[in-house]
Amino acid sequence: MVKLENISFSYNKKQEFIKDLSLEFKSGEVTTILGPNGSGKSTLLHMISTYLKPKSGKIYLGDKDLGKLKQKEIAKYISCVYQENEAPDDITVRDLVAFGRTIYPNVKKEDKEENERMIDFALKATGIEEIQDKKVVNLSGGQKQRAFIAMSLAQNTGVLLLDEPTTYLDIFHQIEVLDLVKKLNEEYKMTIVMVLHDINQAIKYSDNIVIMKNGKIIEEGTPKSVINEKSIKTVYNVEGIICNVDKEEMYFVPTKVC
Repeated sequence: MVKLENISFSYNKKQEFIKDLSLEFKSGEVTTILGPNGSGKSTLLHMISTYLKPKSGKIYLGDKDLGKLKQKEIAKYISCVYQENEAPDDITVRDLVAFGRTIYPNVKKEDKEENERMIDFALKATGIEEIQDKKVVNLSGGQKQRAFIAMSLAQNTGVLLLDEPTTYLDIFHQIEVLDLVKKLNEEYKMTIVMVLHDINQAIKYSDNIVIMKNGKIIEEGTPKSVINEKSIKTVYNVEGIICNVDKEEMYFVPTKVC
């Protein structure tokens, strides 16, 4: 479980962007953070990763206060894939994935064997074994995202943070990446927190949704409990209707901008 207690954050000294925010992300579930541009989605995610430091408040992973841990120690519990990821032009997929093991020892024979085992596992779990010798620079957008997710998976953490993992991808590769995210959650019980813009993708792939606006939490809960005409209009200034395919599936159809 990731828990935020009374978190405040500001990009300047004049005004707090996020103020006294408390939130819990349940273990073993996929939570998506939604909201318009500038709502605080990525800021919140970056504070969980400790890339950004809160002005006040605490962030816990289980009973561990992340503010008291060194970055290398945090990397054993939380891995991240950001919106834009870069790699040297000459690096292969396998070598990129191997970077996920740099936080672990590589001195003893047993250490090296474990590192190789985890690299193989990450490649297989993300379905990129066959392209492991390719240069990352030559990959498609979807393949590249899979490679960076594999690098995070090689860290062997229980929590994976994804900041807009489908940005710049066509619809085929968006679904491909999100299907992988759901697979990692269901098969390997990873706790996943991701930022998305697409409301319907959030509905389909999330156990829980957090909706933000202006640095505040507007709604949080299951997709069915938080996604409705009123909440979408309040947050996005867009009117629309909720359609139900059956008792299990729903989707949002925008009708007009308010």
